[in-house]
Parts: sequence; C-alpha cells; structure tokens
Amino acid sequence: MVLENWTIEEQTGYKVKTTFYTDFSIAERYGVDAIRSTFEQSFEEWNDNCEYVTELCMVLNWKMFRWFENNDELFNLYKELYTRLDRWCIENLKGDDLEYYYKTTD
Repeated sequence: MVLENWTIEEQTGYKVKTTFYTDFSIAERYGVDAIRSTFEQSFEEWNDNCEYVTELCMVLNWKMFRWFENNDELFNLYKELYTRLDRWCIENLKGDDLEYYYKTTD
C-alpha cells in the first residue's frame, strides 16, 4: 500500500510528532466510518497533550484541503471534524497551551 507523504516539514519547517496523517490516509481506504473512528480514537487518547491535539487539528485541516476539489464527501467530513476540534482547542486549551496552538496553526 502506497500512502502519500505529509509534506508539511518541507513546506513550513514544522517537524511532525505523530503518525496522524498516515493514520487518516489508511482510514480513507476504508471509508467515512474508519475516518470518524480514527478521529475519535486519536482525540480520546491524545486530547491531554497540547502538541498532539494541535497536530491532529493541523492534519484535519490539510486533509480537508487535500479533498477540496476531488471528493465532496471526504472534504465535508474533514471540515466537520476540523471545525469541531478547532472549537474544542479554543475553548479548552489555556495559557501556554492555547498560545502554542495559535502559534503553531497560524
């Protein structure tokens, strides 16, 4: 199985900390339910880690735009998940964690 690489480091210098991009790329091969499950499991496991939850949000954003012109169903799903997680981060991260989120996702 050949999976696309997340080129964020080449484009921005951000060093990837997780396997989230690959996890979602694999889930895409199994459909919407697998993507939702991957999101729920990732969020549940890592929502107490500011860096990881920030990267999860970044991955959802990249995936949303990856599918923007190619697949309305995946675009809308990633948009929904991104919007939900972005809102959660803004409402729940505090102090240095919220600053990290804003700085990293800017």
